[in-house]
Amino acid sequence: MRMLKSLYVQVLIGLAAGIVVGYLLPSTGVTMKPLGDVFIRLIKMLVTLVIFCTVALGIARMENLKHVGRVGLKTILYFEAITTLALLIGLVVANVMHPGAGLDIDPRTLDAHAISHYESVAQTQASGGLLEEIVPSSVVGAFARGNLLQVLLFSVLFGIALSIMGEKSRFLSNVIEQCGDALMRIVEMIMRLAPLGAFGAMAFTVGKYGIGTLQQLGLLIVCFYLTSVLFVALVLGTICRWAGIGLWPLIRYLREEMLIVLGTSTTESVLPRLMDKLEKLGCPKSVVGLVLPTGYSFNLDGAAIYLTMTSLFIAQATGTHLTLPQQIGLLAILMVTSKGGAGVAGAALVALTATLSTHNIIPVAGITLILGVDRILNEVRALVNLIGNAVATIVVARWEGVFDVHTARDVLSAPRVGVYEEETARDARMDATRELKIPSVARRNTN
Repeated sequence: MRMLKSLYVQVLIGLAAGIVVGYLLPSTGVTMKPLGDVFIRLIKMLVTLVIFCTVALGIARMENLKHVGRVGLKTILYFEAITTLALLIGLVVANVMHPGAGLDIDPRTLDAHAISHYESVAQTQASGGLLEEIVPSSVVGAFARGNLLQVLLFSVLFGIALSIMGEKSRFLSNVIEQCGDALMRIVEMIMRLAPLGAFGAMAFTVGKYGIGTLQQLGLLIVCFYLTSVLFVALVLGTICRWAGIGLWPLIRYLREEMLIVLGTSTTESVLPRLMDKLEKLGCPKSVVGLVLPTGYSFNLDGAAIYLTMTSLFIAQATGTHLTLPQQIGLLAILMVTSKGGAGVAGAALVALTATLSTHNIIPVAGITLILGVDRILNEVRALVNLIGNAVATIVVARWEGVFDVHTARDVLSAPRVGVYEEETARDARMDATRELKIPSVARRNTN
């Protein structure tokens, strides 16, 4: 019974139950979708506020504002290098495995109407530009829409202002810190619904798309899954060793978050908890606040692998031959279109649509071939994004010389406890403190 109190076990049960319901009762599984959607919305309503409190407070308490610029530059350099490597790996695997070869699909027979929504969003983003997307027209609007990049920009500016004010901002900094602590307590309460949210999202996925969908595009799915696993194990594993920790202990430490992402197919559902866990792991609040939210838009390793593999899959399936210069051109376009997708529904499909529209060689209508399995691909895509951003935060902290390796190793080697166990231990400590205070008060009254 004690195992059932663990959030990890509860989410695992929710995922298994969702698969069973979706497979045996597909229509019922589809109706479970609101459970997953409501859980994600509960977390999303707090994400921007958590980012603001973490980033603003972290920068305000930095001793030197030059540190902010240095961390930002190192973050962008790391993101660009790793996402480019992920794009190259996806390109190589797709050329070797040829997942779309033999389908011989005529692009003229495809229904392009199914991707009209993604085309309109891609055109809107292209006309607006990344710079205009980063700078909000209204601070309140940025928070209301949940635009992570815009909220991050305002939070950085607010933190710099607090730092410049010095002692005058001490009271406001304390208020922000207390607000951040309160928000994390709300997150803990919402996370109790994670098993229910994972159940609803998984039941919907299996019920709507079914197991048969896996057979139609099986080679693409297998190639993408294997490539993602190899990228995490070889590339991110090597980077973790350089940072002084092991990849497997880190994955075990983040297993609850990974299961929730696997069920909900979105990394935003665990952003507040991930920030908290990385701080406990030995990463300073200022680094976590800058690197992690930025990574949600600019360090999408799983999406990078997805974009190159699906682009070549569509080209192979429709008989579109790409020369080496054309593939290099595709890679250059993907280095731009794969960035800045946070807060956009179906961001990977929007980026894929924008890429093929710009490349103008691979038929855009071919995206309809992967619509049915995009949700299945998205589960692993989100997992790789999550692990990649966690590793990125640790690497930048280590690069800056502020990562506490000894604390990280102690935390990773300690037995894992769930939300309920943490709250029980905290309540026990509070009770013990009250018991110690009561006798001293009684002695003063008798005197």
